[in-house]
Amino acid sequence: QVQLVESGGGLVQTGGSLRLSCAASGRTFARYVMGWFRQGPGTEREFVASINWSGGIVYYEDSVKGRFTISRDNAKNTVYLQMNSLKPEDTAVYYCAAGDIVTPNPGPKDFGSWGQGTQVTISS
Repeated sequence: QVQLVESGGGLVQTGGSLRLSCAASGRTFARYVMGWFRQGPGTEREFVASINWSGGIVYYEDSVKGRFTISRDNAKNTVYLQMNSLKPEDTAVYYCAAGDIVTPNPGPKDFGSWGQGTQVTISS
């Protein structure tokens, strides 16, 4: 397994931007599919974005397409989520995850390693 630590969450106004980072331990980071999920109050954890090992395949949940960008730097063992044009409904705890298979709409069960999460709050 890989150890994951998220950072970059915070409080921003509607329309603002945040960049989340997820640092991974271990020398096998490049082999993993990396994903971002989020979980709002009283809701289930939902898929946000994922990226394959090379960065050549990316998927997004429909509500974030055109606003969020997932990327990775395998030399730094880090995956990023750039979030622009943020809305109050984006408020959630955001989790980084590592898995083995890239699919268009994965669920939490498709990822075996998780970070502790970082809070993102968007004020209206």
